[in-house]
Amino acid sequence: MPQPTIQYLTNIHLAAGAVDLLPDILDDLSAQRPLIVTDPGITELGLVARLSLPGGPMFDDVETNPTEANARAGLDVFRNEECDSLVALGGGSPMDCAKAIALLATHDGPLDQFAIVNGGVERIRPDKPPVIAVPTTAGTGSEVGRGALVTMDNGEKLALISPHLIPQAAVCDPTLTLELPPQLTAATGFDAISHCVETFCSPKVNPTAEAIALDGLARAVHHLRTAVETGDNLDARTEMMIAALHGGMTFQKGLGFIHSLSHPLGSLRAKRLHHGTLNAVFLPHVLRFNAPSCADKMQRLAEVLDVADAAVLPNYFQSLAEDVGLPATLTAMGVTHDDLAGMPEAAMRDHCHRTNPREVTLEDCKAAFDAAL
Repeated sequence: MPQPTIQYLTNIHLAAGAVDLLPDILDDLSAQRPLIVTDPGITELGLVARLSLPGGPMFDDVETNPTEANARAGLDVFRNEECDSLVALGGGSPMDCAKAIALLATHDGPLDQFAIVNGGVERIRPDKPPVIAVPTTAGTGSEVGRGALVTMDNGEKLALISPHLIPQAAVCDPTLTLELPPQLTAATGFDAISHCVETFCSPKVNPTAEAIALDGLARAVHHLRTAVETGDNLDARTEMMIAALHGGMTFQKGLGFIHSLSHPLGSLRAKRLHHGTLNAVFLPHVLRFNAPSCADKMQRLAEVLDVADAAVLPNYFQSLAEDVGLPATLTAMGVTHDDLAGMPEAAMRDHCHRTNPREVTLEDCKAAFDAAL
């Protein structure tokens, strides 16, 4: 068995070429017939062939912002092919879908009973097939995350949260991100940035996670432009993968208001809105909202980013987003006022704002959506 680069939450194999270790990792887990879970874009890029798992069963119908229906369809393939494990290849959507499939393999549905807002944490048991996460983007941190975001049959996007959902191994090979297009590089990079910012600002006590979050943030802001502008720069790609990994390692501290605003919009069926891009739009507005409640932490963020005054942080991140080609408003993403109907109420139901440094009300959600529009 190859020794993992890192053992923190799970076994993490971090290196260019680490994907070649996958057969040995599966052997160590006594996994002989894995189901590859991915999406059509990954299949078209030919990245499945990089897994060195020829001829194995595959489910590649995962949508952007995976659904409960996706998880059920994947479960059918898992059972029909008599699989004993799952390899999630792709961004957050295939990884979250694989976690949901693994959960349904040993837990009777529907999935919404396992959502954190429905008291589902205690219902998730450890008896589930192993999941090995192989990220092809640098942003979500889902490869080491204890959660899965799934749009339920009723249209609500909910989080399944449990330490039992953390993949049994993460294979973080930056060479798999070299073909990531510039806009997707930018969007997933801002996902990592938002994770590091929000977990650092969360009022929960976890100094270790805070240190990791600050390190991940510094790596992301210093290397994102290069990764976007020079996609074949392996050093920049490696730094962004580490930043994403660090963002995921800090999830135990909880997220915040940014994600409570982003998650409901991610459930829109008619408009496939990228989660990281939504986070980039909301980040400056939430920083302004939170500033009175976490001034010391805002100043620490400013120091890490070599910014003289914490008051300019919202403009700093907005400028960075514009530099890498991301939209500044929801309108620029195609969101209309009609799309926001019911979104403030959905944001209040989302669990992430519970660990925001400033208490959030329904009126605050309405104001934030209006400001971002």
